[in-house]
Amino acid sequence: MIPRYTRHEMARIWEPENRFRIWFEIEAHACDAQAELGVIPKEAAKAVWERGKWEIDRIDEIERETRHDVIAFLTNLAEYVGPEARFVHQGMTSSDVLDTCLAVQLTQAADLLLADMDALLAALKRRAYEHKNTVTIGRSHGIHAEPTTFGLKLAGHYAAFARGRERLVQARKDIATCAISGAVGTFANIDPRVEEHVAAKLGLSVEPVSTQVIPRDRHAFFFSVLGVIASSIEHLATEIRHLQRTEVREAEEYFHPGQKGSSAMPHKRNPVLSENLTGLARIVRSAVVPALENVALWHERDISHSSVERMIGPDATVTLDFALVRLTSMMEKLVVYPERMQRNLDDLGGLVFSQRVLLALTQAGMSREDSYKAVQRNAMQVWEKGGNYLDLLSSDPDIAKHIGRDKLEPMFDMSYHTKHVDTVFKRVFGE
Repeated sequence: MIPRYTRHEMARIWEPENRFRIWFEIEAHACDAQAELGVIPKEAAKAVWERGKWEIDRIDEIERETRHDVIAFLTNLAEYVGPEARFVHQGMTSSDVLDTCLAVQLTQAADLLLADMDALLAALKRRAYEHKNTVTIGRSHGIHAEPTTFGLKLAGHYAAFARGRERLVQARKDIATCAISGAVGTFANIDPRVEEHVAAKLGLSVEPVSTQVIPRDRHAFFFSVLGVIASSIEHLATEIRHLQRTEVREAEEYFHPGQKGSSAMPHKRNPVLSENLTGLARIVRSAVVPALENVALWHERDISHSSVERMIGPDATVTLDFALVRLTSMMEKLVVYPERMQRNLDDLGGLVFSQRVLLALTQAGMSREDSYKAVQRNAMQVWEKGGNYLDLLSSDPDIAKHIGRDKLEPMFDMSYHTKHVDTVFKRVFGE
Protein backbone atom coordinates (compact mmCIF):
# COMPACT_ATOMS: atom_id res chain seq x y z
CA MET A 1 0.00 0.00 0.00
CA ILE A 2 1.24 3.48 -0.85
CA PRO A 3 -0.51 6.71 0.19
CA ARG A 4 -1.06 7.79 -3.42
CA TYR A 5 -3.59 5.02 -4.00
CA THR A 6 -4.89 4.54 -0.47
CA ARG A 7 -8.06 5.70 1.26
CA HIS A 8 -7.99 5.81 5.05
CA GLU A 9 -11.27 3.93 5.50
CA MET A 10 -9.85 0.80 3.88
CA ALA A 11 -6.27 1.19 5.11
CA ARG A 12 -7.33 1.27 8.78
CA ILE A 13 -8.74 -2.26 8.44
CA TRP A 14 -5.19 -3.53 7.88
CA GLU A 15 -3.45 -1.37 10.45
CA PRO A 16 -1.97 -3.14 13.51
CA GLU A 17 -4.38 -1.43 15.89
CA ASN A 18 -7.42 -2.96 14.17
CA ARG A 19 -5.75 -6.36 13.85
CA PHE A 20 -4.82 -6.54 17.53
CA ARG A 21 -8.25 -5.27 18.55
CA ILE A 22 -9.81 -8.19 16.65
CA TRP A 23 -7.31 -10.61 18.20
CA PHE A 24 -8.28 -9.33 21.62
CA GLU A 25 -12.00 -9.71 20.95
CA ILE A 26 -11.48 -13.28 19.73
CA GLU A 27 -9.58 -14.19 22.87
CA ALA A 28 -11.95 -12.32 25.20
CA HIS A 29 -15.11 -13.79 23.67
CA ALA A 30 -13.52 -17.24 23.87
CA CYS A 31 -12.87 -16.64 27.56
CA ASP A 32 -16.52 -15.73 28.09
CA ALA A 33 -17.60 -18.98 26.46
CA GLN A 34 -15.04 -20.99 28.44
CA ALA A 35 -16.29 -19.36 31.65
CA GLU A 36 -19.89 -20.23 30.87
CA LEU A 37 -18.82 -23.83 30.29
CA GLY A 38 -16.99 -23.86 33.61
CA VAL A 39 -13.59 -24.37 32.05
CA ILE A 40 -12.14 -21.15 33.46
CA PRO A 41 -13.27 -18.89 36.33
CA LYS A 42 -15.77 -16.20 35.40
CA GLU A 43 -13.59 -13.70 37.25
CA ALA A 44 -10.80 -14.48 34.81
CA ALA A 45 -12.97 -13.73 31.78
CA LYS A 46 -14.09 -10.49 33.43
CA ALA A 47 -10.49 -9.51 34.12
CA VAL A 48 -9.56 -9.96 30.47
CA TRP A 49 -12.24 -7.50 29.38
CA GLU A 50 -11.53 -5.01 32.16
CA ARG A 51 -7.74 -4.97 32.12
CA GLY A 52 -7.00 -6.19 28.64
CA LYS A 53 -4.67 -3.79 26.80
CA TRP A 54 -1.76 -4.00 24.42
CA GLU A 55 0.99 -1.84 22.96
CA ILE A 56 2.07 -2.25 19.36
CA ASP A 57 5.68 -1.30 20.05
CA ARG A 58 5.85 -3.73 22.98
CA ILE A 59 4.38 -6.54 20.86
CA ASP A 60 7.00 -5.86 18.19
CA GLU A 61 9.72 -5.92 20.85
CA ILE A 62 8.57 -9.28 22.20
CA GLU A 63 8.22 -10.74 18.72
CA ARG A 64 11.82 -9.90 17.92
CA GLU A 65 12.70 -12.45 20.62
CA THR A 66 9.90 -15.01 20.28
CA ARG A 67 9.71 -14.91 16.48
CA HIS A 68 5.97 -15.54 16.93
CA ASP A 69 3.41 -12.77 16.56
CA VAL A 70 0.50 -14.40 18.43
CA ILE A 71 2.70 -15.36 21.40
CA ALA A 72 4.08 -11.82 21.44
CA PHE A 73 0.55 -10.44 21.59
CA LEU A 74 -0.51 -12.85 24.35
CA THR A 75 2.61 -12.03 26.36
CA ASN A 76 1.93 -8.31 26.15
CA LEU A 77 -1.74 -8.87 26.99
CA ALA A 78 -0.73 -10.86 30.08
CA GLU A 79 1.39 -7.94 31.26
CA TYR A 80 -1.82 -5.94 31.64
CA VAL A 81 -4.30 -8.66 32.65
CA GLY A 82 -2.15 -10.19 35.33
CA PRO A 83 -2.40 -13.73 36.80
CA GLU A 84 -5.79 -14.37 35.19
CA ALA A 85 -4.07 -14.26 31.78
CA ARG A 86 -3.11 -17.92 32.27
CA PHE A 87 -6.68 -18.76 31.25
CA VAL A 88 -6.45 -16.88 27.94
CA HIS A 89 -6.03 -18.95 24.73
CA GLN A 90 -7.04 -22.19 26.52
CA GLY A 91 -7.18 -25.04 24.01
CA MET A 92 -6.64 -22.67 21.08
CA THR A 93 -3.96 -22.49 18.44
CA SER A 94 -2.53 -19.52 16.56
CA SER A 95 -4.56 -20.21 13.45
CA ASP A 96 -7.76 -19.88 15.46
CA VAL A 97 -6.81 -16.26 16.06
CA LEU A 98 -5.15 -15.47 12.73
CA ASP A 99 -7.72 -17.07 10.44
CA THR A 100 -10.72 -15.75 12.32
CA CYS A 101 -9.18 -12.29 12.37
CA LEU A 102 -8.54 -12.40 8.62
CA ALA A 103 -12.17 -13.39 8.10
CA VAL A 104 -13.27 -10.32 10.05
CA GLN A 105 -10.90 -8.05 8.14
CA LEU A 106 -12.02 -9.36 4.76
CA THR A 107 -15.69 -8.93 5.67
CA GLN A 108 -14.94 -5.38 6.79
CA ALA A 109 -13.18 -4.78 3.49
CA ALA A 110 -16.05 -6.32 1.55
CA ASP A 111 -18.53 -4.00 3.24
CA LEU A 112 -16.54 -0.97 2.10
CA LEU A 113 -16.20 -2.37 -1.40
CA LEU A 114 -19.93 -3.01 -1.59
CA ALA A 115 -20.58 0.61 -0.62
CA ASP A 116 -18.11 1.69 -3.31
CA MET A 117 -19.93 -0.39 -5.89
CA ASP A 118 -23.28 1.04 -4.87
CA ALA A 119 -21.94 4.55 -5.53
CA LEU A 120 -20.50 3.49 -8.88
CA LEU A 121 -23.74 1.79 -9.92
CA ALA A 122 -25.70 4.91 -9.04
CA ALA A 123 -23.38 7.06 -11.15
CA LEU A 124 -23.53 4.69 -14.11
CA LYS A 125 -27.30 4.49 -13.93
CA ARG A 126 -27.67 8.25 -13.88
CA ARG A 127 -25.34 8.72 -16.86
CA ALA A 128 -26.96 5.84 -18.74
CA TYR A 129 -30.40 7.44 -18.44
CA GLU A 130 -28.92 10.82 -19.33
CA HIS A 131 -27.63 9.38 -22.60
CA LYS A 132 -30.27 6.72 -23.14
CA ASN A 133 -31.08 8.12 -26.58
CA THR A 134 -27.72 9.69 -27.42
CA VAL A 135 -27.00 7.90 -30.68
CA THR A 136 -23.42 6.87 -31.32
CA ILE A 137 -21.58 4.37 -33.46
CA GLY A 138 -21.06 0.86 -32.16
CA ARG A 139 -17.72 -0.65 -33.04
CA SER A 140 -16.48 -4.18 -33.45
CA HIS A 141 -12.74 -4.77 -33.84
CA GLY A 142 -12.46 -0.99 -33.39
CA ILE A 143 -14.24 -0.47 -36.73
CA HIS A 144 -17.61 1.22 -37.27
CA ALA A 145 -20.33 -1.43 -37.06
CA GLU A 146 -23.92 -0.24 -36.49
CA PRO A 147 -25.56 2.55 -34.47
CA THR A 148 -26.20 2.16 -30.77
CA THR A 149 -26.64 4.69 -27.96
CA PHE A 150 -24.14 5.86 -25.40
CA GLY A 151 -26.71 4.99 -22.76
CA LEU A 152 -26.73 1.38 -23.95
CA LYS A 153 -22.95 1.29 -23.69
CA LEU A 154 -23.15 2.46 -20.08
CA ALA A 155 -26.03 0.10 -19.33
CA GLY A 156 -23.78 -2.79 -20.35
CA HIS A 157 -21.09 -1.69 -17.91
CA TYR A 158 -23.72 -1.15 -15.21
CA ALA A 159 -24.89 -4.74 -15.68
CA ALA A 160 -21.32 -6.02 -15.38
CA PHE A 161 -20.76 -4.20 -12.09
CA ALA A 162 -24.16 -5.33 -10.83
CA ARG A 163 -23.05 -8.93 -11.44
CA GLY A 164 -19.77 -8.15 -9.71
CA ARG A 165 -21.67 -6.85 -6.71
CA GLU A 166 -23.73 -10.03 -6.49
CA ARG A 167 -20.55 -12.08 -6.60
CA LEU A 168 -18.97 -9.96 -3.90
CA VAL A 169 -21.99 -10.46 -1.65
CA GLN A 170 -21.54 -14.20 -2.06
CA ALA A 171 -17.77 -13.94 -1.56
CA ARG A 172 -18.34 -11.97 1.65
CA LYS A 173 -20.68 -14.67 2.91
CA ASP A 174 -18.20 -17.35 1.91
CA ILE A 175 -15.24 -15.75 3.68
CA ALA A 176 -17.09 -14.82 6.89
CA THR A 177 -16.29 -18.01 8.82
CA CYS A 178 -14.81 -18.58 12.26
CA ALA A 179 -12.42 -21.34 13.32
CA ILE A 180 -11.79 -21.93 17.03
CA SER A 181 -11.08 -25.66 16.78
CA GLY A 182 -7.58 -26.07 18.26
CA ALA A 183 -4.68 -28.09 16.96
CA VAL A 184 -5.47 -29.94 13.70
CA GLY A 185 -9.08 -28.84 14.06
CA THR A 186 -10.34 -31.70 16.25
CA PHE A 187 -11.66 -29.66 19.24
CA ALA A 188 -9.73 -32.05 21.49
CA ASN A 189 -8.86 -29.28 23.94
CA ILE A 190 -11.70 -26.86 23.34
CA ASP A 191 -15.47 -27.26 23.20
CA PRO A 192 -17.11 -26.52 19.80
CA ARG A 193 -19.53 -24.29 21.69
CA VAL A 194 -16.69 -21.82 22.20
CA GLU A 195 -16.35 -21.51 18.43
CA GLU A 196 -20.11 -21.00 18.10
CA HIS A 197 -20.05 -18.24 20.70
CA VAL A 198 -17.12 -16.39 19.15
CA ALA A 199 -18.61 -16.69 15.67
CA ALA A 200 -21.92 -15.21 16.83
CA LYS A 201 -20.19 -12.31 18.59
CA LEU A 202 -18.09 -11.46 15.53
CA GLY A 203 -20.90 -11.85 13.01
CA LEU A 204 -19.36 -14.92 11.41
CA SER A 205 -20.56 -18.42 10.66
CA VAL A 206 -18.92 -21.57 11.98
CA GLU A 207 -16.39 -23.25 9.71
CA PRO A 208 -17.67 -26.86 9.29
CA VAL A 209 -14.20 -28.43 8.99
CA SER A 210 -11.25 -26.18 9.72
CA THR A 211 -8.41 -28.75 9.99
CA GLN A 212 -6.66 -26.05 12.09
CA VAL A 213 -6.95 -23.55 9.22
CA ILE A 214 -9.96 -22.23 7.36
CA PRO A 215 -9.93 -23.86 3.90
CA ARG A 216 -8.25 -21.54 1.42
CA ASP A 217 -10.71 -22.16 -1.40
CA ARG A 218 -12.80 -19.53 0.39
CA HIS A 219 -10.01 -16.98 0.10
CA ALA A 220 -9.30 -18.00 -3.49
CA PHE A 221 -12.93 -17.29 -4.38
CA PHE A 222 -12.84 -13.94 -2.58
CA PHE A 223 -9.75 -12.66 -4.38
CA SER A 224 -10.96 -14.07 -7.69
CA VAL A 225 -14.12 -11.98 -7.35
CA LEU A 226 -11.99 -8.90 -6.66
CA GLY A 227 -10.05 -9.73 -9.82
CA VAL A 228 -13.20 -9.95 -11.92
CA ILE A 229 -14.42 -6.60 -10.57
CA ALA A 230 -11.02 -5.12 -11.41
CA SER A 231 -11.36 -6.43 -14.95
CA SER A 232 -14.75 -4.72 -15.24
CA ILE A 233 -13.06 -1.50 -14.14
CA GLU A 234 -10.43 -1.92 -16.82
CA HIS A 235 -13.09 -2.70 -19.42
CA LEU A 236 -14.87 0.61 -18.80
CA ALA A 237 -11.61 2.53 -18.45
CA THR A 238 -10.38 1.16 -21.77
CA GLU A 239 -13.61 2.25 -23.46
CA ILE A 240 -13.15 5.80 -22.17
CA ARG A 241 -9.51 5.81 -23.26
CA HIS A 242 -10.53 4.90 -26.80
CA LEU A 243 -13.38 7.40 -26.91
CA GLN A 244 -11.01 10.17 -25.80
CA ARG A 245 -8.54 9.60 -28.63
CA THR A 246 -8.12 12.70 -30.78
CA GLU A 247 -9.50 10.93 -33.85
CA VAL A 248 -12.63 9.88 -31.92
CA ARG A 249 -13.27 12.52 -29.22
CA GLU A 250 -16.74 11.24 -28.30
CA ALA A 251 -16.16 11.40 -24.55
CA GLU A 252 -13.46 12.81 -22.33
CA GLU A 253 -12.34 12.81 -18.73
CA TYR A 254 -13.07 16.11 -17.05
CA PHE A 255 -10.06 18.44 -17.41
CA HIS A 256 -9.76 20.56 -14.27
CA PRO A 257 -8.86 24.25 -14.40
CA GLY A 258 -5.11 24.48 -14.01
CA GLN A 259 -4.59 20.82 -14.90
CA LYS A 260 -1.58 20.04 -17.10
CA GLY A 261 -1.56 17.22 -19.63
CA SER A 262 2.10 17.14 -20.61
CA SER A 263 5.35 18.65 -19.38
CA ALA A 264 6.43 19.20 -22.99
CA MET A 265 3.20 19.74 -24.98
CA PRO A 266 0.80 22.29 -23.46
CA HIS A 267 -2.07 21.25 -25.74
CA LYS A 268 -2.38 17.74 -24.35
CA ARG A 269 -5.48 16.49 -22.49
CA ASN A 270 -4.63 12.90 -21.64
CA PRO A 271 -6.92 10.14 -20.26
CA VAL A 272 -4.78 9.85 -17.15
CA LEU A 273 -7.49 8.58 -14.81
CA SER A 274 -8.64 5.73 -17.05
CA GLU A 275 -5.03 4.80 -17.80
CA ASN A 276 -4.33 4.78 -14.08
CA LEU A 277 -7.37 2.57 -13.49
CA THR A 278 -6.09 0.12 -16.10
CA GLY A 279 -2.85 -0.19 -14.15
CA LEU A 280 -4.56 -0.52 -10.78
CA ALA A 281 -6.72 -3.33 -12.17
CA ARG A 282 -3.55 -5.26 -12.96
CA ILE A 283 -2.43 -4.98 -9.34
CA VAL A 284 -5.72 -6.37 -8.04
CA ARG A 285 -5.67 -9.25 -10.51
CA SER A 286 -2.11 -10.09 -9.52
CA ALA A 287 -3.52 -11.36 -6.21
CA VAL A 288 -5.68 -14.00 -7.85
CA VAL A 289 -3.07 -16.60 -8.82
CA PRO A 290 -1.30 -16.56 -5.42
CA ALA A 291 -4.70 -16.93 -3.72
CA LEU A 292 -5.48 -19.95 -5.91
CA GLU A 293 -2.08 -21.45 -5.15
CA ASN A 294 -2.73 -21.06 -1.41
CA VAL A 295 -5.50 -23.67 -1.58
CA ALA A 296 -3.10 -26.61 -1.63
CA LEU A 297 -1.64 -26.57 1.89
CA TRP A 298 0.21 -29.51 3.44
CA HIS A 299 -1.97 -31.86 5.47
CA GLU A 300 -3.90 -30.08 8.25
CA ARG A 301 -1.94 -26.85 7.91
CA ASP A 302 1.23 -25.06 6.90
CA ILE A 303 2.03 -21.36 6.70
CA SER A 304 2.96 -21.02 3.04
CA HIS A 305 -0.26 -19.05 2.63
CA SER A 306 0.53 -16.62 5.44
CA SER A 307 3.10 -14.37 3.79
CA VAL A 308 0.96 -14.23 0.65
CA GLU A 309 -2.17 -13.14 2.50
CA ARG A 310 -0.35 -10.55 4.60
CA MET A 311 0.47 -8.87 1.30
CA ILE A 312 -2.48 -9.49 -0.99
CA GLY A 313 -5.12 -8.86 1.68
CA PRO A 314 -4.24 -5.19 2.14
CA ASP A 315 -2.93 -4.58 -1.38
CA ALA A 316 -5.90 -6.00 -3.30
CA THR A 317 -8.63 -4.50 -1.14
CA VAL A 318 -6.99 -1.07 -0.74
CA THR A 319 -6.25 -0.85 -4.45
CA LEU A 320 -9.72 -1.94 -5.52
CA ASP A 321 -11.33 0.46 -3.06
CA PHE A 322 -9.32 3.35 -4.47
CA ALA A 323 -10.03 2.30 -8.06
CA LEU A 324 -13.78 2.04 -7.55
CA VAL A 325 -13.96 5.48 -5.94
CA ARG A 326 -11.80 6.99 -8.69
CA LEU A 327 -13.91 5.38 -11.42
CA THR A 328 -17.10 6.70 -9.82
CA SER A 329 -15.76 10.24 -9.78
CA MET A 330 -14.52 9.92 -13.35
CA MET A 331 -17.88 8.74 -14.63
CA GLU A 332 -19.81 11.38 -12.69
CA LYS A 333 -17.72 14.11 -14.34
CA LEU A 334 -17.27 12.47 -17.75
CA VAL A 335 -17.74 14.97 -20.58
CA VAL A 336 -19.78 13.56 -23.46
CA TYR A 337 -19.87 15.02 -26.98
CA PRO A 338 -23.10 14.00 -28.80
CA GLU A 339 -22.28 16.25 -31.78
CA ARG A 340 -18.99 14.47 -32.29
CA MET A 341 -20.77 11.13 -32.03
CA GLN A 342 -23.11 12.21 -34.81
CA ARG A 343 -20.19 13.38 -36.95
CA ASN A 344 -18.50 10.03 -36.55
CA LEU A 345 -21.76 8.26 -37.38
CA ASP A 346 -22.00 10.22 -40.63
CA ASP A 347 -18.32 9.82 -41.47
CA LEU A 348 -18.77 6.78 -43.72
CA GLY A 349 -21.67 8.15 -45.71
CA GLY A 350 -24.30 5.73 -44.44
CA LEU A 351 -22.34 2.46 -44.52
CA VAL A 352 -23.62 1.64 -41.05
CA PHE A 353 -27.00 0.72 -42.59
CA SER A 354 -25.58 -1.98 -44.87
CA GLN A 355 -27.05 -4.92 -42.97
CA ARG A 356 -30.58 -3.60 -43.29
CA VAL A 357 -30.15 -3.29 -47.05
CA LEU A 358 -28.70 -6.81 -47.20
CA LEU A 359 -31.70 -8.26 -45.36
CA ALA A 360 -34.18 -6.30 -47.49
CA LEU A 361 -32.65 -7.64 -50.71
CA THR A 362 -32.97 -11.22 -49.48
CA GLN A 363 -36.61 -10.52 -48.56
CA ALA A 364 -37.13 -9.13 -52.10
CA GLY A 365 -35.97 -12.37 -53.70
CA MET A 366 -32.23 -11.93 -54.19
CA SER A 367 -29.98 -14.72 -52.92
CA ARG A 368 -27.98 -13.92 -49.80
CA GLU A 369 -24.73 -14.44 -51.68
CA ASP A 370 -25.69 -12.04 -54.49
CA SER A 371 -27.14 -9.56 -51.99
CA TYR A 372 -23.94 -9.56 -49.95
CA LYS A 373 -21.82 -9.00 -53.07
CA ALA A 374 -23.95 -6.09 -54.25
CA VAL A 375 -24.11 -4.39 -50.88
CA GLN A 376 -20.40 -4.92 -50.19
CA ARG A 377 -19.39 -3.80 -53.71
CA ASN A 378 -20.96 -0.40 -53.17
CA ALA A 379 -19.70 -0.18 -49.61
CA MET A 380 -16.11 -0.66 -50.76
CA GLN A 381 -16.48 2.30 -53.11
CA VAL A 382 -17.38 4.51 -50.16
CA TRP A 383 -14.45 3.11 -48.17
CA GLU A 384 -11.99 3.81 -50.96
CA LYS A 385 -13.36 6.93 -52.67
CA GLY A 386 -15.94 8.39 -50.33
CA GLY A 387 -19.43 9.40 -51.38
CA ASN A 388 -23.00 8.77 -50.37
CA TYR A 389 -23.90 5.13 -49.83
CA LEU A 390 -27.60 5.62 -50.54
CA ASP A 391 -26.82 7.23 -53.89
CA LEU A 392 -24.51 4.40 -54.88
CA LEU A 393 -27.04 1.72 -53.91
CA SER A 394 -29.83 3.51 -55.74
CA SER A 395 -27.80 3.65 -58.96
CA ASP A 396 -26.73 -0.01 -58.85
CA PRO A 397 -28.82 -1.86 -61.47
CA ASP A 398 -28.63 -5.22 -59.65
CA ILE A 399 -30.13 -3.63 -56.57
CA ALA A 400 -32.59 -1.43 -58.42
CA LYS A 401 -34.20 -4.53 -59.96
CA HIS A 402 -35.34 -5.53 -56.50
CA ILE A 403 -35.52 -2.35 -54.43
CA GLY A 404 -35.97 1.21 -55.63
CA ARG A 405 -34.70 4.38 -53.98
CA ASP A 406 -38.12 5.06 -52.45
CA LYS A 407 -37.77 1.87 -50.42
CA LEU A 408 -34.06 2.29 -49.75
CA GLU A 409 -34.36 5.70 -48.14
CA PRO A 410 -36.39 4.53 -45.10
CA MET A 411 -33.67 1.96 -44.43
CA PHE A 412 -31.35 4.83 -43.49
CA ASP A 413 -33.48 5.82 -40.52
CA MET A 414 -31.46 5.96 -37.28
CA SER A 415 -34.47 5.19 -35.08
CA TYR A 416 -34.56 1.67 -36.52
CA HIS A 417 -31.49 0.87 -34.41
CA THR A 418 -32.79 2.41 -31.18
CA LYS A 419 -36.32 1.01 -31.11
CA HIS A 420 -35.52 -1.55 -28.40
CA VAL A 421 -33.51 0.69 -26.10
CA ASP A 422 -36.39 0.76 -23.60
CA THR A 423 -36.53 -3.02 -23.59
CA VAL A 424 -32.84 -3.32 -22.74
CA PHE A 425 -33.08 -0.65 -20.05
CA LYS A 426 -35.98 -2.47 -18.41
CA ARG A 427 -33.94 -5.67 -18.39
CA VAL A 428 -30.92 -3.94 -16.86
CA PHE A 429 -32.52 -1.50 -14.44
CA GLY A 430 -35.83 -3.26 -13.84
CA GLU A 431 -37.90 -0.15 -14.44
